[in-house]
Amino acid sequence: MHRHFDIHKAVQAAGVLLRAERNRMSYLRLLKLLYIADRDSLRDTGMPILGSKAVAMDHGPLHSDVYNLIKGVHEKTPLWSRFFSTTGYQVEMVDQPDNGLLSQREIQRLQETAAKYAPFPDWDICHEMTHTFDEWINAYQPNTSRSIQLEDIIKAVGRSGDTATILDDVNELEEFDKLISEV
Repeated sequence: MHRHFDIHKAVQAAGVLLRAERNRMSYLRLLKLLYIADRDSLRDTGMPILGSKAVAMDHGPLHSDVYNLIKGVHEKTPLWSRFFSTTGYQVEMVDQPDNGLLSQREIQRLQETAAKYAPFPDWDICHEMTHTFDEWINAYQPNTSRSIQLEDIIKAVGRSGDTATILDDVNELEEFDKLISEV
């Protein structure tokens, strides 16, 4: 199970992380920091920031929709490209997105994640840190992109006893989002 992908929230979250690093970073770093912040939010609050489809790939876990935006192959790429430009392996913020869809807690979590991992090279974050995540270890198959279920992330962050409640909360939020989008 995953939440539907909210392009606007993803743009805002990426903007918070890029502002923390002078508006430019490798896309590998951006993908890892988004995943780590999402995972830590799930651990601490029972609710992910993005919660969209996560996959296990050779260089660790990531949100597949954000990866596809960076590569320019997602249907919402034109919106993403209004704020971000990818050149080689670098993502640069070309316009500042607002952050009105993010709660203060989510902004703080993203900023804390950027600060915590600032001293580490990209490859250390990728290979020495995210490759230790149980959900990635359990889903990973070389040279593939395999889905990581939200239930597996909940278990990996030590919230197994809260799985039903967290999934109910995520489903409620999905239903609310559907109602709002129909208005």
